[in-house]
Amino acid sequence: MSSNQSHAIAPVATLLLGAAMWGVIWYPMRLLEATGLSGLWVSLLIYAAALGVSLPVTARRWREGLAYPGILGGLALTAGWTNIAFILAIIDGNVMRVLLLFYLSPLWAVLMGWWFLGERISGLSLATLLLAMVGALMMLWNPERGLPWPREAADWLALTSGMAFAASNVLVRRGQAVSLAAKVGYTWTGVTVLAAILILLQHQPLPVLGPATLAGALGLGVGGILVMTVLVQYGVTRMPVHRSAVILLFELVAGAVSQQLLTHEVMNWWEWAGGALIIAAAYVSARA
Repeated sequence: MSSNQSHAIAPVATLLLGAAMWGVIWYPMRLLEATGLSGLWVSLLIYAAALGVSLPVTARRWREGLAYPGILGGLALTAGWTNIAFILAIIDGNVMRVLLLFYLSPLWAVLMGWWFLGERISGLSLATLLLAMVGALMMLWNPERGLPWPREAADWLALTSGMAFAASNVLVRRGQAVSLAAKVGYTWTGVTVLAAILILLQHQPLPVLGPATLAGALGLGVGGILVMTVLVQYGVTRMPVHRSAVILLFELVAGAVSQQLLTHEVMNWWEWAGGALIIAAAYVSARA
């Protein structure tokens, strides 16, 4: 194999591995929750661990927040809610339902790009918007209630997580001059600080952590969150956006397989059909 071929394969392989890890990370999170850690404590511990290990690199970039307070401050808030809401949803909700509702984020990204960045919505973008919306309505439709509305807290968390993810992407696109280290550092700081604030507001007691639980949380932060971020960022920065966005959909495959193997959760046929429309819309949007 030539060096050019290996250089082309490496970003794809890292993206696939990163997407697969994102698709199965719900399982160790649920194991941690089963030990007595709430979703907010899981969020706080794993992201604090990732942030702590990254400080030798990210701390040198904290001054960029003074030059770009709106972008990095907004990124800390939106990315903080993205990750916390996703963790809370994936711990308590149906794995595939949460992942698919989260992947409505391209829909929100198009709307936010039009509203905040002045980007024109093409005919193809409008078609994908309608396709994704139909898929969402199918997933949220309840035969007993007859209304396409979120059924439980996990639905709302998944939807708002996708919205916040789209908002953070808009901020990243506006902050082209901001370094990657600053973006990562402020993102992880946002998750850590926001989780701590929510814990205080909800008066959640300090958990009693056994050595195994603490080691598991810290290990998931360093060996999971940090590694996944590095893998995805490496791949995304070395290939066209439309290719990386499609490859990242492999997260849904990993989530579907792990759900079937590790849980007894099921989805109805109309939920799968709605999810298929969302995937199709995300795929078309990425290719476009």
